[in-house]
Amino acid sequence: MVTKSAAASMETLDLATKRRIPPEFNIFLVLIGIAVLFEILGWIFVGQSFLTNVARLQIIILQVSVIGIIAIGVTQVIITGGIDLSSGSVVAMSGMIAATFAQTAKWPKVINPALTDLPFIVPILVGIAVGGLAGLVSGVLITKTKIPPFIATLGMMVSARGVARWYTDGSPVSGFTESFAVLGNGLSRWMPVVVFLCVAVIFHIVMRYTRYGKFTYAIGANEQAARVSGINIDMHLIKIYAIAGLLTGLAAMVAIARIKTAQAGMGLMYELDAIAASVIGGVSLSGGRGRIMGTVIGALILGVMLSGFTFLRIDAYYQDIIKGVIIVAAVVVDQRRQNKRRKTT
Repeated sequence: MVTKSAAASMETLDLATKRRIPPEFNIFLVLIGIAVLFEILGWIFVGQSFLTNVARLQIIILQVSVIGIIAIGVTQVIITGGIDLSSGSVVAMSGMIAATFAQTAKWPKVINPALTDLPFIVPILVGIAVGGLAGLVSGVLITKTKIPPFIATLGMMVSARGVARWYTDGSPVSGFTESFAVLGNGLSRWMPVVVFLCVAVIFHIVMRYTRYGKFTYAIGANEQAARVSGINIDMHLIKIYAIAGLLTGLAAMVAIARIKTAQAGMGLMYELDAIAASVIGGVSLSGGRGRIMGTVIGALILGVMLSGFTFLRIDAYYQDIIKGVIIVAAVVVDQRRQNKRRKTT
């Protein structure tokens, strides 16, 4: 017969064990499970292996890199209880503007002859700055006018897409210098992955071990308590949206350098993919909870799923339906977890 003290000790030990296991571990197990499922289905329906195809895995990781960089910024926004719907359009705007600074004079359709053959760092900084400016404007609108983040970023989404189309009258921009193209194709085409992992590591450290991260979680958990504790809520939110914009601009640079062209229609649905990666990775839409590493795994899950659907020759329409169901399911699970947590406190 187990005494009450022994039972309490066992319960305490179980809680301590759970705390030692990072929350990303369960998400990682989901990633492994999905990959194994596609491997099994591949042999059954296609007669091929899903996991041993190196070219396919490389494409998955490269595609995930751009969305992952955006998702790291979006994660910080969601942790505060906000949302950013402008990411895809900001990718197009940043890409189109920066692309005109990355052209070589040898290209027959140069947009601005005075801006050709510039050092590769110039278009990169321009693209990042354009993205940061878009995020800054969204942050100022949210904090100074007190309109909901949904409305502010929705307005930015529409405006940024319009700027992308207006900037070159809808004409695509190509003919980049070789030095700029390295950003998307260097290190044997793994440069986008290197950029993504560097960004992930940096912001994992920032969010866990700096005041910036602590303030971000505090605002999402209880904005009023954060304000009473002395945090400048408005200034911090502006920083967060600006950083999300900077990362979106960086993602745009990686994207156009990889495909070697910029188009006004690029980036469609990127914002939803970034939000999906964050939510699948355990970020709570209620704010106050989520980790960068979880978002990284969430982006990988999204990439593996989409590649797996294509591998199994599932129609694109069904892929969107399944993706939507998974996003809703992730939110439902998060809401149940939040309700259970409220009941226990």
